[in-house]
Amino acid sequence: MAVRAPNILWIVTTQWRAQACGYAGDVNARTPCLDALAARSVNYAQAVTPHPFGPFARAAMLTGVPSPENGVSDYYDPLPTDARTIAHELNGRGYDTAFFGKWHLGARDRNAPLVGEAHARTVVPPEGRGGFSFWEGFESGFLLNDPWLHGSRLPEPVQVRGYQGDVVCGRAAEWFARGRAPCFAVVSLESPHPPYDARTPEGIMRMRPEDVALAGNVPRGGTTEATARRELAGYYAHIEATDRAIGRLLAAVEETGMTRKQKEKEREAETMVVFTSVHGDMHGAHGLFRKGWPHEESVRVPLLTGGGGREGGGRRSDELVSLIDLPAMTLAWADGRTWGCERDHAVVSMPSVVALPHQCDRAWRGVRTAERKRIFDADGSIWLDFDLGNDPLETNNRAAAGGAAADATSDSGGFL
Repeated sequence: MAVRAPNILWIVTTQWRAQACGYAGDVNARTPCLDALAARSVNYAQAVTPHPFGPFARAAMLTGVPSPENGVSDYYDPLPTDARTIAHELNGRGYDTAFFGKWHLGARDRNAPLVGEAHARTVVPPEGRGGFSFWEGFESGFLLNDPWLHGSRLPEPVQVRGYQGDVVCGRAAEWFARGRAPCFAVVSLESPHPPYDARTPEGIMRMRPEDVALAGNVPRGGTTEATARRELAGYYAHIEATDRAIGRLLAAVEETGMTRKQKEKEREAETMVVFTSVHGDMHGAHGLFRKGWPHEESVRVPLLTGGGGREGGGRRSDELVSLIDLPAMTLAWADGRTWGCERDHAVVSMPSVVALPHQCDRAWRGVRTAERKRIFDADGSIWLDFDLGNDPLETNNRAAAGGAAADATSDSGGFL
């Protein structure tokens, strides 16, 4: 029987750190759908974002080129209209390509409030949509409920009632059901990004802040602990709601695949699924909040791949994969090739300072392995040096005063 190229689905969340999953051992996280996906996927347990801030990470993830080389060097920079993305590559291979949800790579008004309708209703023109043959989403706005959507079939923004994850996943499921294989879709969700006090769907119960289990590197007592507990209670509620929405999407995609098999009486390649996030959140670790920081809570992200028969089976991988590898990994699936990470380290960086509250206060660049992390300031001086093998919570910064400026000029940081 003929075997088609696989359908491919990327599910990309925002601010979901690697630790915050049931399958990763987080006692706060209620993620039964992702736990089931992990049981049949490869779990890249050392995965990182190349840049722990949304636009930089999204541009790198879609193009396979780091920021600022991909044209995004500032928080407000749009993805250049001539940037070549994974959608362009798969279009050329006969794939039907689609994008749903948060884009965060369009031109935005620097003077408009980041949260609210002004950004949620910003129209991304067709030439700015990364080459996807179908596009339906929103620029940003951080409205976890009642999102404004526009795109291929909605020339002007239209508000759709419901929890954002449910709405976006539902629209993507409808597109998959059209039956045009092979297909590739990116489903991009803002949750569990703040505001953490945004309402959650019926049936999702928030933890009491006092019941949240905190990591050992969150300072106890005072406002840091109180803020971390309050925000984490909302964070984990949105994680549970998003897990449920993802579960419904995966069930719908699986049902669509089974229907195709029955109709066409040939072996349909199962859908290859990716689950990840563009960055994490500090949530009080080291007394810090939000992202942009080089610590594990900010740079490490969940990354599951599988569900397609050719790889998976609940396998853990400690390969030093970055989101920047997703295009190459995806093209290997489309071409029927095996992909493996050939590096012995991952490069992480913040190309520029994002002047928003609580975010990292400097540009930096560094390298990470499973055992060690070294971070350099923009001038090349060493800032952080952690022995991750023996100090996973990064409580002992071994960086000497001054630092070896020359080390920062190589991708391996001079220690690999």
